[in-house]
Amino acid sequence: MLFTKRLRSENHVREFVVDEADERGWEVREEQDDQVVRQTWVRDWHRVEHAMMRFALESLQLERAGWIDVS
Repeated sequence: MLFTKRLRSENHVREFVVDEADERGWEVREEQDDQVVRQTWVRDWHRVEHAMMRFALESLQLERAGWIDVS
């Protein structure tokens, strides 16, 4: 995996993942409480970088709100 971040708050879990490329491209996935809420495959590296930056920012905001990193 290129990027993975798993956060917990009480009984809730959020996970952000950017996985290695395959024939579809890089997988960009967001999960909430073990359910996929957003999943896409991108072929452009700049979109991968953008997704990782967005996930890092969202993770930081959740941590500031009290979520705990359980990666």
